[in-house]
Amino acid sequence: MNKVWISGLAALAMCAPAIAQDWGGAAQAPIPGLTRAPAAKSDTRFSVVTVASGLDHPWGLRFLPDGRMIVTERVGRLRILSPKGELSPPVAGVPQVISSGGQAGLFDVELDPGFAQNHILYLAYFERRSGGQGLSVARAKLEEGAAPHLSDVKVIFRAQPENGPAINLGGRLVMGKDGTLFVTVGDRFTQRDKAQDISADNGKIVRIATDGTIPKDNPFVSHKGARGEIWSFGHRNPQGLTFRSDGALWDVEHGAKGGDEINLIKPGHNYGWPVITYGVDYSGEKIGIGTAKAGMDQPVYYWDPSIAPSGMAFYTGDLFPQWKGNLFIGALKFKQVRRLVMNGDKVTGEEILLADLNERIRDIRQGPDGALYILTDNAKGRILKLVPKP
Repeated sequence: MNKVWISGLAALAMCAPAIAQDWGGAAQAPIPGLTRAPAAKSDTRFSVVTVASGLDHPWGLRFLPDGRMIVTERVGRLRILSPKGELSPPVAGVPQVISSGGQAGLFDVELDPGFAQNHILYLAYFERRSGGQGLSVARAKLEEGAAPHLSDVKVIFRAQPENGPAINLGGRLVMGKDGTLFVTVGDRFTQRDKAQDISADNGKIVRIATDGTIPKDNPFVSHKGARGEIWSFGHRNPQGLTFRSDGALWDVEHGAKGGDEINLIKPGHNYGWPVITYGVDYSGEKIGIGTAKAGMDQPVYYWDPSIAPSGMAFYTGDLFPQWKGNLFIGALKFKQVRRLVMNGDKVTGEEILLADLNERIRDIRQGPDGALYILTDNAKGRILKLVPKP
């Protein structure tokens, strides 16, 4: 490890999680159709309503069947929120979380397809282990009442290997329509070459059954030496993951200095990191061989300079008719939301929203009421709701 690398790691560790990306760009020539889409403007007027405040770096949000919300706080707390904004006490029984140093903590929450009957949920978090530390996923049952708590807690996935700094960790969860669970795993910063190594989970999107077993139709199940849970590889730090209404899986991930990208995820595909990228190293040095290589997928869209993208959601509701089919992505660095106009799999326009809030945006969800819900990432984080304005 050379001095430049150590310096870059130290700087990122000191800034994280307040700074998830460098400020500079990679100064690549814009690629038509892949970046810097024309500015989009709609006539949609909306109001921003504060649903809840005082949350410590809220990270992930899901809607319960009865209209309440369940939200994670990066420090290791899980809270239940009524539609009126009333927060429960912290839910007891959450697995022990590493929440200090780098970007570690409690990340996303996802509900079991049968949650209405079985009350099962899943948590992604950074865990201390006997052999080191790493991203893990636990399955648990939510027990409600005067003292909400988790029971039957079981770790169903532990990303391997267990070494590396608490940076570029991934941590997004999304449930597939077939009842399998998708998990994003970051490259751990100093181990970026492992993103191309299918014997390691670094820099991957993985797919597991809800009991932690590996589905037999995963793309690398029969590959000798490969980790069977891998669904796609060549990722840096996927921070957003969602399904479009047609069933296609999309992610958004951090590049280095420039090169944040959106990808249409397909099983077994290689998304190039760190062999190809539209970014450069924090030192300004080139990463990999360039921006393209046979057998490696191009992004649907990328940003240079970086925006530090986070949660993402395709809008399908009726409250905002002009936004139907648009993709919404939170930006940590520029403290805003990006609205992307889509034409099939292409981005044809981009609009900046909520820049006047001056708050880092961690997650975006569409609620059952058709409103957009936004998590702001700070020590007094808020849950905001966008509703139509007359």
